Amino acid sequence: MPGVPFAGLLRSTGVKMFLILTLALLPLGLIALIASLQAIRTADLEKDALLRVAVTQSARKLTADLLSDRTALELTVNTLANDGGDQSICQRLELFLTSHDRDGGLFYIYDRRGKRLCGSAAPEPAGIVFGARFKGRAAQLLPASNVLVSRVRSRNGKLVGLAYYSQAHLESVADPATALQNRQLTLRQGDARMVISRPGGAQITGRASSLSARLDPPDMVLTMTVRDPPATLARLLSLFLPLVMWFAAAAVGWFVVNRLLIRPLVLLRRSVAAYHPGEVLEPLQKVRTPAQEIVALGETFREISEDVATHEAEMAQGLETQRKLTREVHHRVKNNLQIIASLINLHARSAHDPEAVEAYASIQRRVDALSVVHRNHFAELEDNRGVGVRPLISELSASLRGTAPAQARRFGIQIDADDLHISQDVAVPIAFLLTELVELAMMLDPQGTMRIAVRAVADRDDRALLSVRSHGLRGSDAMTVHLAERYGRVLTGLSRQLRAPLDHDAEEGGYKIEISVIP
Repeated sequence: MPGVPFAGLLRSTGVKMFLILTLALLPLGLIALIASLQAIRTADLEKDALLRVAVTQSARKLTADLLSDRTALELTVNTLANDGGDQSICQRLELFLTSHDRDGGLFYIYDRRGKRLCGSAAPEPAGIVFGARFKGRAAQLLPASNVLVSRVRSRNGKLVGLAYYSQAHLESVADPATALQNRQLTLRQGDARMVISRPGGAQITGRASSLSARLDPPDMVLTMTVRDPPATLARLLSLFLPLVMWFAAAAVGWFVVNRLLIRPLVLLRRSVAAYHPGEVLEPLQKVRTPAQEIVALGETFREISEDVATHEAEMAQGLETQRKLTREVHHRVKNNLQIIASLINLHARSAHDPEAVEAYASIQRRVDALSVVHRNHFAELEDNRGVGVRPLISELSASLRGTAPAQARRFGIQIDADDLHISQDVAVPIAFLLTELVELAMMLDPQGTMRIAVRAVADRDDRALLSVRSHGLRGSDAMTVHLAERYGRVLTGLSRQLRAPLDHDAEEGGYKIEISVIP
């Protein structure tokens, strides 16, 4: 932090706690992390090595058993194919296979015509049709029947021997010597797959490790799957020991920092939040902490509250004085405007020339317009919202109709305005602009009507469109003369004050101009 001495930074309670906890627990955390990772790595290597030895051993045992039975079956088939008369060799083959397979050692020998020459008494498992006995691989998986069949053809091709192995026999042969719990053995041959684990064993799901080894024939693969050990409490503690240590460190640090810093700061914040203007804070009455920084902060709040209370009193007194002066100024301006309007009215009554009477009325209408703006501005001054467009136009229209010439007493004014507000700088030229247009329309069409509309501009919250439409404002020779003599220059000057062009539609008899509004 710029401007803060290093010695002062070290005296901060938060920095002290952070440095102490970090230096004290960093070596212990590193040692625990390294030990945990090393233990996990060693356990994984041992598990993989044990699984590799087990699947290799199971594949060798299963291959050796299949080759031994295949040799005996091949000898029997070749003997029957050569002399065909020695049936005792089938009995010897059955004894040999039965000694290896507790489930019976099923085998069957057929000739090309499909005649069974000899075999087991039990019915042959389904899966190999008559025409496919002499075709196919030397060893074939039949997942539909849950058996493995070993096929041996005689040298002269006249006979074929089929030996069937059940799941139980395959599992007992492939059972590894190593004690592996929760294992599953699976034989795969192309797309065929057969689980040869014990019937009724639980299917391995979730996290597991698998290794495979090839058999002879090489197109068959034995896969051993072992379920990973469950996440016991001891294993989780050894795995997450560094995190537990860091959590314990964070808990201790939080407890200490909470007592020294956080809790006192919360109490100090509540005391400050309950502060009311004009009061003098005494936060140290509720805060008790050995941290000198918080004590100094409480003293600072107390000094600031004293200054704020003094300034608040001075500002309140000054604001009240300013409010009184403002009201007095508005009152005097309103009285002056009323005096001017009364004087103009007295002179108008004493005048006998119609042109003089009309001149006094024209002047009075403009003074009334300014008076209307002033009254509306003073009415909205307390809320600081500006001058309301709708009440301004309504009061101005009533005043204009009240001072209209005798022939225009029935002149109608329709108002359609949104709830908008404008500043006094915009209200004055708008009032004069409407006064000029209404007076011009009364002169050209005394019995007509006028429609005044103020609508907010789409997608602009600070702009509005003021439109005035009347038959008397249509293009005509009289209109051209009045605009050239006086009204044109006045309207142009007012549009410049509004900083927007005043558009005139001669055919429709309308004027349009964009004005600024208070969002």
